[in-house]
Amino acid sequence: MKVTRAALPFLPLCQRLFPSKLAGLSLVLLKATALEIAILAWHLLLYPSGMAQERRATPALPSPDTTRLPTEAKPPVVLLHGFIDNRSVFVLLRRNLAQHGRQHIESLNYSPLTCDIRPAAELLGRHIEEICERTGQDRVDIVGHSLGGLIARYYVQRLGGDAHVRTLVTLGTPHSGTRVAPLMNAHPIVRQMRPGSEVIEELRRPAPGCRTRFVSFWSDLDQLMDPLETACVDHPDLLAQNVRVSGVGHLALPVHPAVATGIRQALDTEEPTAQAATHTGGGLTVA
Repeated sequence: MKVTRAALPFLPLCQRLFPSKLAGLSLVLLKATALEIAILAWHLLLYPSGMAQERRATPALPSPDTTRLPTEAKPPVVLLHGFIDNRSVFVLLRRNLAQHGRQHIESLNYSPLTCDIRPAAELLGRHIEEICERTGQDRVDIVGHSLGGLIARYYVQRLGGDAHVRTLVTLGTPHSGTRVAPLMNAHPIVRQMRPGSEVIEELRRPAPGCRTRFVSFWSDLDQLMDPLETACVDHPDLLAQNVRVSGVGHLALPVHPAVATGIRQALDTEEPTAQAATHTGGGLTVA
């Protein structure tokens, strides 16, 4: 894959004043980096508000006197954050989904002390079963950012979660493992996100009859995915669509309004009837 870099109008001056690597940065990359820094600062401010688990509530029944147009009930949406993060990362996405008709949205926190994807996936499964029982729905949709997408995929593919998950949307998730930040290998869950780890190899195993539809958003400017295409779902037994996002980095994927629109469209798409896996492409340019 080739990422086109636009030349800056002041490139000759930059080449004289700054190191060659800096001079070669594209305007798109500079904008994306500035956006990542701004999102990081904003998220650090919100982080304390998301440390506690969200209060669970049973959806209120409408008054019998209220006249309502018949509408098709949409599955609950479960939002699952990434590594060293919490539910506060989904503040804007949650608001966006609610404004467009999603009535039941829940953000789950897993422990920052989590050291193994597999127990985290088992815990996710118990949460989802409880949500289905509480809401009266048979299945949910999941949006997982980074590690959250990998936990959700493990639940769906290895623990029978496809019975309860209709659509799994992943945002910058290292489906095939990422080689970035080797100095963080001291953390066991980071080692599980490496290419060739036991967890990654388990996800390569056959998954015949998996009923969940996968939609993976991957960015061509994602600083945490190495290689970039590791954020794509590539499995012959899975019904998957990979959507390339151009112009934003890793932290912007759960925040940017254009990505939120793409997520809504993915969740609102009718379930495909084809039994065989299809790998279709798509594109989303954020400039």
